[in-house]
Amino acid sequence: MRQFYAATETASGGAVVDYPSSAQTAADAHDDLGALRARIAVYDSPAAPPRVEDVVAQGARAFIDTLSSTVYELAHQAGGSIPFVVIREIAENLIHADFREAVVTITDGGNTIRFSDQGPGIRDKDRAVLPGFSTASASMKSIIRGVGSGLPVARECLSFSGGSLSLEDNLGHGTVVTLTVSGDHGHASAREEPYASSFPRLSTRQKQILSLTLELGSIGPSSVSRELGIALSTAYRDLEALERLSLLASDDTGKRSLTPLGERVLVRLLDGGAGL
Repeated sequence: MRQFYAATETASGGAVVDYPSSAQTAADAHDDLGALRARIAVYDSPAAPPRVEDVVAQGARAFIDTLSSTVYELAHQAGGSIPFVVIREIAENLIHADFREAVVTITDGGNTIRFSDQGPGIRDKDRAVLPGFSTASASMKSIIRGVGSGLPVARECLSFSGGSLSLEDNLGHGTVVTLTVSGDHGHASAREEPYASSFPRLSTRQKQILSLTLELGSIGPSSVSRELGIALSTAYRDLEALERLSLLASDDTGKRSLTPLGERVLVRLLDGGAGL
């Protein structure tokens, strides 16, 4: 299993997912917010009440991971094709509202996802979708990148799928971010290759790490470095990247294990899935 991806890189030469490693701080105001909650409403039919699911997680990092993967799962189960990276960027953006009263609505067969909050709102919506404009505080930057890339990246990624991103004021105060793709755009291919159209491509090394995690049950940078013969810093960066994609989750000891989403992605890889 450890040598499963040892031979070759992906033929497509896809971009390696490698987020910068987050600062390791003893005190983290936003990750000490306690139990955070969001409500997800899935409308299977405009004429019927929605199915409602509550997401609860302890701390900002875990909440972003859980909310992103849950929204992605529910939207794609409904037949939608909004990429995971887009959903993740908008879930992270909720940190600007301290995650207050977060509600996610999934409609149009999963092809429209609306994130709403009761935060301070966004005054200049035109600049908010341009790279470099950010109100992220120091504590926020210990959780997210905080360089004003979230909304621009999400909008650009959606445009490649023939979709759009819009910003509106919520009722009273707060913000509503609406993600939309055409129900006909790549719908058949999305059913056939859901992960290929919805995830950034993984490097050979990142695939090796996923298969190694399946074999060992849980891993840390030291075990990855030892088993794959790579630098400890490289192992740490790849683990961070896979955790940011909600494919791995860390426990109190810093060990990572596969998430349910990670297990499904790995199964697809083992089945010879293309585009990953």
